[in-house]
Amino acid sequence: MPKTIAAQIVEQLVAAGVKRVHGVVGDSLNSITDEIRQHDEIEWIHYRHEEAAAFAAGAEAQLTGKLAVCAGSCGPGNMHLINGLYDAHRSMAPVLAIAAQIPSTEIGTAYFQETRPESLFRECSHYCETIASARQMPRVLQIAMQNAVGLGGVAVIALSGDVAMQTIESNGLEHPLMISRPTIRPSDGELNKLAELINHSEKITLLCGSGCAGAHDELIAAGEKLLSPMVHALRGKEYVEYDNPFDVGMTGLIGFSSGYHAMENSDLVIMLGTDFPYKDWFPSRAQIAQIDIRAERLGRRCNITLGLVGDVKETLHCLLPLVKRKTDRSYLDRCVEHYRSSRATLDGQASGKAEKTPIQPEYLAHMINELASDNAVFTADVGEPTVWAARYLQMKKGQRLLGSFNHGSMASAMPQAIGAQLTYPGRQVISLSGDGGFAMMMGDILTIAQYNLPVKIVVFNNSSLGFVAMEMKVAGLPPHGTDLKNPDFARMAEAIGIKGIRLEDPANVGTALEKAFAHDGPVLIDAVVNPSVLVMPPKIEFSQAKGFGMYALKQVFNGNGREVWDTLTTNFLD
Repeated sequence: MPKTIAAQIVEQLVAAGVKRVHGVVGDSLNSITDEIRQHDEIEWIHYRHEEAAAFAAGAEAQLTGKLAVCAGSCGPGNMHLINGLYDAHRSMAPVLAIAAQIPSTEIGTAYFQETRPESLFRECSHYCETIASARQMPRVLQIAMQNAVGLGGVAVIALSGDVAMQTIESNGLEHPLMISRPTIRPSDGELNKLAELINHSEKITLLCGSGCAGAHDELIAAGEKLLSPMVHALRGKEYVEYDNPFDVGMTGLIGFSSGYHAMENSDLVIMLGTDFPYKDWFPSRAQIAQIDIRAERLGRRCNITLGLVGDVKETLHCLLPLVKRKTDRSYLDRCVEHYRSSRATLDGQASGKAEKTPIQPEYLAHMINELASDNAVFTADVGEPTVWAARYLQMKKGQRLLGSFNHGSMASAMPQAIGAQLTYPGRQVISLSGDGGFAMMMGDILTIAQYNLPVKIVVFNNSSLGFVAMEMKVAGLPPHGTDLKNPDFARMAEAIGIKGIRLEDPANVGTALEKAFAHDGPVLIDAVVNPSVLVMPPKIEFSQAKGFGMYALKQVFNGNGREVWDTLTTNFLD
């Protein structure tokens, strides 16, 4: 029976297993949203801002590995999707975006709300095409979905509202979405080269990223045979850290000194499924081998001795029988002991004493870690919340951690929490939100209220763009343009119909979190935290110390000595 393009799209999405479409309605999307209304198998999730819808779709795709969908109306509507789509694409999350277009007869006339979706989304997608005729269906949609799922990332289809109402004459080319998970491993010759490199190295460190998903058993087996410490990149944390006696923490600006030294002092670093981008944190002398599923990533961050294309799990499975078992565990033991010392130092900073205000953000993150459920999904805003998540969330098997860790966008935590909670209604979802990030996308707390999603939003309220202020201090500049005049977020939440908790005394942190986590519904905790805390990197360059000294001197001369004293007492003298 003939059907419209809109009907065909919705039927194909349902057949592909799509459960929901995240977006904001508009007249150019009317035919599609009306088709969704008539299907029980799929629902429309209405947001206040399309950017939040795109972040939520990206979170759903990252958590499930399955296709997620977002949509925006013509012009500004779908333009608002772009930041969330960039994040999804750089996270290799399979997301399909439906970008509605102005009436087809008006394209090219500078019509009201006219944009060029094909040009707009080209840089943040594997596939971006316009459906201009019913004769392109169902092929273009199938190609788009196949690109998103097969390549891992975003695909975009654009179509005008009038085109969506055209009748499809034949759908004979329609077929199910092909979801293929091939086994990819290096050749025997390449594996033998890597085995020889390993056998001739004494101190081996593994740098593990998100490509280690599903390879935990193989990583542990590698650690046991190679006696190698394991450093994780931020996106590898959730897959590597738990139940791992070889883990020595993260490296990079927000990592652990133990992670940095485990790499710097090694003979051989093996990069496993990571595109760790910070060249200054790679070892200065060690040889580096890299294993990645994407050939184009080999050697683009550092000078590598050997690069192999393969899935981490399968490659380790084939590699380990070829390498000799190491017997000298002195290097591993030193690295593990260094990690324990680093861990103890960080934990020592996560203290909370009654009436000693404001609350230390490290203590708040530590208590969230202690009280969260074993299968909690955490989302973290870019900036200081990501630092505290990286350092104080000690991941358990089954827990997940999401953030804009590649794209680096503010304001991702709450929208990603929405996507996570919709995907897993029965799981605990905790958003570690910065006050700047939360305020930037604050409107979609109304989406949480509208759907009564039991998301727990913890706002780290330091009345500042804290990480940016710290970067200014390190550069020798007094912070400028970073202060935030915040409302009482808890009272605001109560006015919306969400339970709000204002948290100012460290003595109340545990009780407040327990109360929030036990509440059957959404909660916002407005935690007033110390704005003077510095994020101390694992290694400090002379230029950074000099810059901080210049900042302190300038502030004293400008009459802001109190700020300098608060910073010193918080980080060095207490």
